Amino acid sequence: MKDFVKLLFSHGMGRMGIFIITLFLFASLFAPYLHTIDPHKSSSFENMLSPPSTQFWLGTDDLGRDIWSQIIYGSRISLTIGFVAAIVSVVFGTFVGLLGGFYGGIVDDVLSKIVDFFMMLPELPLMIILAAVLGPTIWNIIFVVSVVNWPTTARIVRSQVLSLKERPFIEASRSIGASDSFLMFKEILPNVVPLMFAQSVLMITLAIYAETILSFLGLGDPSLISWGQMLHFAFESGVMARSLWWVMPPIFAICSLIVSFTFLGTAITDVTNPGYKEARGL
Repeated sequence: MKDFVKLLFSHGMGRMGIFIITLFLFASLFAPYLHTIDPHKSSSFENMLSPPSTQFWLGTDDLGRDIWSQIIYGSRISLTIGFVAAIVSVVFGTFVGLLGGFYGGIVDDVLSKIVDFFMMLPELPLMIILAAVLGPTIWNIIFVVSVVNWPTTARIVRSQVLSLKERPFIEASRSIGASDSFLMFKEILPNVVPLMFAQSVLMITLAIYAETILSFLGLGDPSLISWGQMLHFAFESGVMARSLWWVMPPIFAICSLIVSFTFLGTAITDVTNPGYKEARGL
């Protein structure tokens, strides 16, 4: 792990991604201390659609709510959905891929058919339908995003397990009487962890993107302020073109967070490549 972190910080994209993600994590954790107020609190009539000022750093929306406060508190929602949905997707997908790749035969056939079925479904329409049926809550959004994204992890892990289970160290463990559970979780799974880590970063990006789309379409949790909800309210107000201070901050925040996780994912993929250290002369 120490060598992995050192390699990650030696990667330019890795440093940039970690720096931006750390800023968002800091903002979400210390939101009450960053010149914020209640993001749901409306202001007086004269402060509605107010441009940026010393009182409202990023201006206000059509209800007089502080844009800066909504951006800071909205980071909590995006990061929560991103991390939780990624964990659920990667853990469940890894378990399915591990079982199918290790046992093969009818187990692999059945699980592969299930994975193929979910991968065949169009992602966006499926997310919209599930979100509309289940209701607009943060946990339903996490469930919807997880349902859509776990098959990709399962397919990648399965292919890796098919290769690993034929390695000599697996045959050696099997020859001395190691059980299937020991082989899967003690021998094969540790070798899949770097792949899971890289996949988790990708899943976080997809989850943030999916939450933004669902919230913009009005399928997000109305009791919570998220960046997608901000864009939804701005679109519904009909003043997007005349209130760029309302529209641009959530767009910038969404793009920055997605790009930072993309940078981090690229760095993780590079440093887990066996030839990376030799190529860099490390």
